[in-house]
Formats: sequence, C-alpha cells, structure tokens
Amino acid sequence: MRIPFTKMQGAGNDFVVIDATHTPFVLDAAQIRFLCDRRFGVGCDQVLVVEPARRPDTDFYYRIFNADGGEVQQCGNGARCFVRFVHDRGLTVRDAIRVETASGVIAPRLEADGQVTVDMGVPEFEPARIPFTADRRATTYALTVGDATREISAVSMGNPHAVQIVADVDAAPVETEGPAIERHPRFPQRVNAGFMQVVGRHEIRLRVFERGSGETLACGTGACAAVVAGIQRGLLDSPVAVHARGGDLTIRWDGDGNPVRMTGPAATVFDGTIELPDAIVMSAATRAVA
Repeated sequence: MRIPFTKMQGAGNDFVVIDATHTPFVLDAAQIRFLCDRRFGVGCDQVLVVEPARRPDTDFYYRIFNADGGEVQQCGNGARCFVRFVHDRGLTVRDAIRVETASGVIAPRLEADGQVTVDMGVPEFEPARIPFTADRRATTYALTVGDATREISAVSMGNPHAVQIVADVDAAPVETEGPAIERHPRFPQRVNAGFMQVVGRHEIRLRVFERGSGETLACGTGACAAVVAGIQRGLLDSPVAVHARGGDLTIRWDGDGNPVRMTGPAATVFDGTIELPDAIVMSAATRAVA
C-alpha cells in the first residue's frame, strides 16, 4: 500500500501528517509503528491524521497516534502543525479553525507572523478525570519512583501529565525516571512525565518523557501542563516562555476555569510517499527502535 504523507515539525517535535479527508484512514498499529520508525520508516514522534468534521460546529476531526501505534487524545505541537497543514493544502481558507479531538474541541489560529496559537482548553485537576489515583485533589502529590519520592503536580491537558520541578533540567533523570513515571500504577492510562526548571517568573526550561513515544524535543501539552503547575504553585506568572530542546513556546493561562493558550512555530519539512506492506512482521531489532 502506497500512501502520501507530509513530514512536519513544531519546536522539534516531529510528525507524519496524513490527509484522510477524502480517503479513509486504514493503517493498523503495526503499520503506524513502521511509519514512525526512524530507521525503517519515515521517522516521527507521532502520526497526525486529518479527517472530515464529525459535528457541524467544527471544521475537521484530528487523530493522533504515538510511535508505539497507540491512539491518544491530544498533542499540542501537532495541533499547530495541523492548522498549518490544512491552510497550506487549501483544505480551508480560514486562519482560525475549530478542530474536534478525542478529548474535545480545540481552536488553533494561524498568526500573521507565521506562528500558531492554539486554545488548548481548560486544564483538569480532579484526580479521577486525569486519571490519577489520589484520595483528594491537591496542588502537589508525593509519588514513589523506585527508591525515591518525588513531588509532582498532576494535570490533564486532554492527556495526563505528571510535572516535577528540578534544579537543572540538563541533569534531570529523564531517561531513568521517565519510563517509571510513564507506567506508574497510580496513572491507569499511563502519563507524560515532565521535568521543569524554573528560570524566572516568566521563564522555564522543560523536558518531557511522552507516553508511547519517549523523550521528545518538545511537547506542547507538556509545556501547558508545566506552566499551569508552576502558576498553581505560586512560582510562575503568565505569560511564560518555555524553552524545550527543540525550540521555544509561549504559554498563557489566567487561572482556574480559563483555557490555556499556546503559541509556537509549525513548519513543513518535506512531502513524500511510502510503500507500506499490508502485513508487517517486525524483527526484534526493528521493534526495539520503533
């Protein structure tokens, strides 16, 4: 099966974007893993799928698949690439659109300077809705990770996040603690693990170990979750510049009950086609890098 695709990136978080507005999306989990693989496929953190709107008050439906082949609810950097893609491909003439996702409706807008702003919705803090196992809602929680206890903030931005503060993000144990936090039993749907260094009242540095993808160069929902957590803890004031390894984002949040707004870059890298076998049997070596 030969499929066309567009490779895009937002602050280094990279995507394969597939236009399914006229042809149904039919790839299975193994084919998605193959597509995401950086040695055997195109290579990306997530596959983004553009589908026709499913409700009359939206313009498109937006699906996200992680590198492990699993479908997830939200991706902030992907949302910026989504609006850039549909605008550049002539699928819409609007600079501002409404897009339905598995977690609700978001509103990305293409700015005059080429940046993209996305209304990411209102953050969720109730443990049962994140979901996170806790007796009651709190600003921070103690989380046992191996032999250590970490203080985290738990928040959902359409997907679950556990954010901890570190003194030096470059020295943070992302590679070791990230996988343990991602699959921690208190997060029944797994979780994105954020490591945040507070630089100033309006500035942070951030690394995120994303569920199903590992550490990425940037995570849009992770940036939103980190800023929300920092503001709740009295450490940050909106707006906040978020420095990820792949680039910078600006996050604005006016407090409880208000949506989070994210502004950052979105760029097309290249267009192409790839031949995907109908059935993929991946070797052990291939699975290890998928």
